[in-house]
Amino acid sequence: MKNIEKAKYCHTDIDKDKSFFFDHVHIVWNEQISFHQSNDWELSYVITGSGTRVIGDNMETFSKGEIILLPPNLAHGWYFDENVHYKHGKIENITIIFPDSFLDKCANTFPELQTSVKRLKEISKGMSLKGKLLPLIQRLMHSMISQNNMEQLTTLLQIISHISSDTEMQIVGFRERQSRKADKLQEVHRFMLTHYQEKITLDDVAKYVGMNSSSFCSFFKREKGMSFFTALNEYRIKCSCIMLCETAMTISEISAAVGFNDIPYFNRTFKKMMRVSPKEYRLDSI
Repeated sequence: MKNIEKAKYCHTDIDKDKSFFFDHVHIVWNEQISFHQSNDWELSYVITGSGTRVIGDNMETFSKGEIILLPPNLAHGWYFDENVHYKHGKIENITIIFPDSFLDKCANTFPELQTSVKRLKEISKGMSLKGKLLPLIQRLMHSMISQNNMEQLTTLLQIISHISSDTEMQIVGFRERQSRKADKLQEVHRFMLTHYQEKITLDDVAKYVGMNSSSFCSFFKREKGMSFFTALNEYRIKCSCIMLCETAMTISEISAAVGFNDIPYFNRTFKKMMRVSPKEYRLDSI
């Protein structure tokens, strides 16, 4: 079971002989750091594993291969699916963390980087790398695993230069809006992420966010443009798509794993959303 709390502030200790933090890990799927934020920039590459990420006030599913750039003070957390991993239940990822002062030093030291740094510092939202840039940055980040400190620094400067000039990145998260409505939506996200595999009633979620059922229905429809159960089913189907592509689980097992206790209903809902059956979706992904 997953739990999202209020974002905690995290400070990264960077070695005195380095200007940034590089971390390549193989960890059990549920050992990833919880919902947090910091004053630093973060570049995160998911090599294996999939699940749900929460960035600011946005919650989406993710799968292996994605790279996310996060500016300072943007709350975030990755919640990996226990059914999608490589050997021994572990996931693998690379994280690069660097302070804003690192960018300032780069711009002050190297005139060639001034434009790149200026463009990068204009980013205030969580960004997902797309298009031709994604495989390039994947290769560069992976190459850093075997590099020494100086080589890693050179590679990071290349990465910054490439990212700052890209126009295909996709927004995946905003800073949380400081309002009661935003807080309520965050609570709904927490509830959905924690309980989507279970049977959920309207009273359950309404009680969780401190509202009665009627008020909650009106609130959610007004803010999201759909009913809570439509949003819940969309999220469940997105999770099932990842499992169909990345696991050997049967369709009935996947149906149960994402909260559908009725397989025919799962199949109908899946086909309505994806325009193909679960079986066809799996075959198309091979």
